[in-house]
Amino acid sequence: MDTNIQRLIDSAKQSLNSTSSHQYIDESFESCIKCTACTAVCPVSRNNPLYPGPKQSGPDGERLRLKSAELYDEALKYCTNCKRCEVACPSDVKIGDLIVRARNNHLAQQKKPLMNKLRDVILSNTDVMGKLNTPLAPIVNRITGLSATKFVLEKTLNISKKRTLPKYAFGTFRSWYMKNALEAQKKFEHKVAYFHGCYVNYNNPQLGKEFLKVFNAMGIGVMLLEKEKCCGLPLTVNGFPERARNIAQFNTNFIGKMVDENGLDVISEASSCALNLRDEYHHILGIDNAKVRPHIHMVTPFLYRLFKEGKRLPLKPLKLRVAYHTACHVEKAGWAPYTLEVLKQIPGLEIIMLPSQCCGIAGTYGFKAENYDTAQAIGKSLFEHINEGGFDYVISECQTCKWQIDMSSNVTCIHPLSLLCMSMEA
Repeated sequence: MDTNIQRLIDSAKQSLNSTSSHQYIDESFESCIKCTACTAVCPVSRNNPLYPGPKQSGPDGERLRLKSAELYDEALKYCTNCKRCEVACPSDVKIGDLIVRARNNHLAQQKKPLMNKLRDVILSNTDVMGKLNTPLAPIVNRITGLSATKFVLEKTLNISKKRTLPKYAFGTFRSWYMKNALEAQKKFEHKVAYFHGCYVNYNNPQLGKEFLKVFNAMGIGVMLLEKEKCCGLPLTVNGFPERARNIAQFNTNFIGKMVDENGLDVISEASSCALNLRDEYHHILGIDNAKVRPHIHMVTPFLYRLFKEGKRLPLKPLKLRVAYHTACHVEKAGWAPYTLEVLKQIPGLEIIMLPSQCCGIAGTYGFKAENYDTAQAIGKSLFEHINEGGFDYVISECQTCKWQIDMSSNVTCIHPLSLLCMSMEA
């Protein structure tokens, strides 16, 4: 390693250790061999000429940022954190992590307009918005579906008027569980814990009920954490690292309590939540989650393991043709083969694997007016594959991919758990 770079790294470590114990120093950028494989697969650099690509923004930029914070490049805001650059990198450089941490470590160098800051606060605080909107869901959903509302949101908060906004459920999954399911779940001898996340809690409680149905059918009860908050990923990528760290520590503490007191594994049905809880709490936010990390699982690999151990679901034939979309964080974690093997247990199901590529929405990214056209351009060929394939459904473990595919194609996107439940009911 270049001695000057090493000296800068050592200096940065010393400075961070003296001011903030939770910062995470990643030296993997020095392993970059400048092959540009990351840039070749980057969905943003192919569609937005303002983004120089992950090589320049990640490892190349890190060398400059270590020399001076003034060398921070505002173009880093265009990265979607899809992590496809990390999948492509032959040297295992954590490029996406480098970029997110750089954004969060250089907030003072960013020139974000006040209204964009307010918008990002609203988009990032999913628990706050969920608690406000679920009691009034029928009214809220009607209002946010109006063209006039979307026009006002774009003019005031720069939320694209072209974006279909998510619908809220009338009542939360957690409240339903506590009233209708808790006592029944306690009776099972074998149990797992469920991190339901904000999407299931506020937008789609039915998916949470399907989670229970699948595990109960295998003789496994489902318990909730005593408390949980949004996984914090929207806060991390939108420039609120301190609040994200507080939430990450909160969730890690309650996951740890569940593991210590009940010995239960914690399962998420949401790919980005699972990856964030398991990996990014440490890699990006500097949270020490080594104790609980082995107990955090994505649902489909966990089901695959149960099937290998002899557990079975009462699955009946489904004569459907479905397309499987490999969400970005599923690709990063390597979970797609497990999902496909789980779905192959359904008799009569025809599964077509779509070309693995980003759908463009990237969580809150595609809701922002300045990113909307890029987001749709990224997903364009994926939507064409879907529309031309004659599919009954698209299958994805990612919640925001569902929103994007539902809005941008002619086929409904559903979770693998929903398909399993269809087969159980057939």
